[in-house]
Amino acid sequence: MQGFGLGLNGLATLSTAKSRSISPENFTGEKGKAAMAIEGTGQDCARELGQGWKVSPSVRIAPGSTWDMADIQGPGVIESIWVTCFPDFWRSLVLRFYWDDEEEPSVEVPVGDFFCSGWTERCNVNSLPIAVNPAGGMNSYWPMPFRKRARITMENIGTQEAVLYYQVNYSLQDVPDSAAYFHAQWRRSNPLPYKEVHTLADGIQGQGHYVGTYIAWGVNNRGWWGEGEIKFYMDGDDEFPTICGTGTEDYFGGAWNFEHPKGQYGVFSTPFLGLPQVIIPDGLYQSQQRFGMYRWHIMDPIRFSEDLKVTIQALGWRSERRYLPLQDDIASTVFWYQTEPHAPYPVLPDANALEVI
Repeated sequence: MQGFGLGLNGLATLSTAKSRSISPENFTGEKGKAAMAIEGTGQDCARELGQGWKVSPSVRIAPGSTWDMADIQGPGVIESIWVTCFPDFWRSLVLRFYWDDEEEPSVEVPVGDFFCSGWTERCNVNSLPIAVNPAGGMNSYWPMPFRKRARITMENIGTQEAVLYYQVNYSLQDVPDSAAYFHAQWRRSNPLPYKEVHTLADGIQGQGHYVGTYIAWGVNNRGWWGEGEIKFYMDGDDEFPTICGTGTEDYFGGAWNFEHPKGQYGVFSTPFLGLPQVIIPDGLYQSQQRFGMYRWHIMDPIRFSEDLKVTIQALGWRSERRYLPLQDDIASTVFWYQTEPHAPYPVLPDANALEVI
């Protein structure tokens, strides 16, 4: 598969892959058919210039409707995706990906959480597969191979019309038998029941590898909140997992409460892991601490042959240096590659259950 996952070392290698792009200026990605619109969201601005002058830069998605962002005949690879919309819609616009005519999506995630922006507040993210830049430009570089067809939709489950700008860049090329399909799933515990764990993923079946975690974590207690362990149960594990972390801040690449300098959270964003967002209470309406964290298993994917389950504890401190099970608001998005077909996902909650409150 020429050109797929080249990296810097392979950029000089020639390829027979054909580059294409879908956006509101070319809804089908067809060769030589971009910038032909004569009507669209920019037509009034281009009234003196006409065709070819940014006539259709975005689309409007009515409440309760679904917009087909892309429908591509394969084989090929989606190489990058850029979207932007107002933060108010980051939990009410739901992004879905369907591979090879499947009926159930392989990706089903609120658009903000997919791009590490679960709190509907802007935050820069500077990682390898996900980048969020001023002022709300969301970018994905996860490679997404498909063999027959790739379909991307955006559903507006809110009550207000949304304006969406987007571009899907892909190449038409052969896909080897060894290439797996990209998947992502969103779950929320709000609040997490006492002495229970938050499930990030469960029921994953097939062969694949887990490649990333994003969590929007809202704290409902005073004190430190990140002592909990993440656990990976794979290939028949029952009561005990094969892989167990040593603490939440450890898993996301930090240490000692993320505290640096003393008395402050040390915000950071690196290619593979980060705590890019810390929302501090303002003493009035912002009443809880809220955090956004990501951890990409790009250099160390978690490989499974048959099945996978992932959980994380919410654990703080109480008197006499005892652990305290927390009842926090935890919304997670997990990313993995696997063979198809995939197991059905839990039903995505309604708009009220997704809302940041």
